[in-house]
Amino acid sequence: MTAPALLEARDLKVDRGGVAVLDVPSFRLEEGEFVSLIGPNGCGKTSLMLSLMCLLPRATGQVLWRGAEVSTGRASIALRRRMAMVLQEPLLFHATVYDNVAAGLRIRALPRREERRRVMGYLERFGLTALEERSARTLSGGESRRVSIARALATEPEVVLLDEPFAHLDPPTRQGIADDLERTIREQGAAAVLVTHDQAEALRLSERIVVMQRGAIVQSGAPAVVMNDPVNEFVATCMGMETIVEGVVVRHVDGEVIMAVAGREISAIGVGAPGDRVYCCIRPEHVTIELISPAGSSSARNVFPARIASVSSAGTYLKVKLDCGFPLVATVTTESLATLGLSRGRDVFASFKATAVHVIRQAC
Repeated sequence: MTAPALLEARDLKVDRGGVAVLDVPSFRLEEGEFVSLIGPNGCGKTSLMLSLMCLLPRATGQVLWRGAEVSTGRASIALRRRMAMVLQEPLLFHATVYDNVAAGLRIRALPRREERRRVMGYLERFGLTALEERSARTLSGGESRRVSIARALATEPEVVLLDEPFAHLDPPTRQGIADDLERTIREQGAAAVLVTHDQAEALRLSERIVVMQRGAIVQSGAPAVVMNDPVNEFVATCMGMETIVEGVVVRHVDGEVIMAVAGREISAIGVGAPGDRVYCCIRPEHVTIELISPAGSSSARNVFPARIASVSSAGTYLKVKLDCGFPLVATVTTESLATLGLSRGRDVFASFKATAVHVIRQAC
């Protein structure tokens, strides 16, 4: 018999204004698990979080805590006292940093000595000690986020719900806060649910990724599985498969499937019957650009002459869009761009291995 989850939702349906916004047959959060919710705006991520806190009226369904249904108002309040939520916009009181971090502890009527110990400990964890007496209204965006997170974690919740807590921060600030948050949650042994649009963030922080679309969960699994084995085109797009092209299987030989794509043939490891319509999905980091054809000198099964359509910045690397008869996206470093002399209009060769192609059969 399966042990009860720390937090669980069953047959959960939520309507707003007569429109269904959430339809989740099952969601489980285990002890100490870190789960990321990914999907476009309006897909139900925040609605699921609020439902887990029993803050949204449900059309149907149950929320359970360690196997026991949360079915009364009193039980809902008790559940929320075990949880903490961090919002995208830090809602701080017009008070000092110390008083903001202490707010949840005072609601719980902790003794003053214990309050002081915890507040100072969390101020130190999040690099806020020097701001103890500063008014929260004078803080920068990054400092405000740190105070908001410290306030939530100071209550030492068993579940932390994070609704895009790093949005609109510059990369160094975002990275620093994410590192401090992850370390603290791991040390506390808390479980966490993170809403994010950042695939790299989800991959780094999570034991499990849940992809949502139109209020439903379309895939849930280990990060490597969801990233490299998406169940459909939508999940592939969410997980950064920048090249998704349609093709038709023409033959299958010795574990390798050959697909016709825009007059070219792409090889992949997999199965398929001639005539099957498929999507070929390729991550940009798996595409190599060279000035001379690597055919015969490389293990890559797929080599195509290409022309560079555009080069654009993508944070710490550069994104190169290629025209191979079909669109293909690659990523390169600044150093590689300069060494190869890559620029718009240049003719190059693009290659990728058969193992780099994920094939999704189109629904009939």
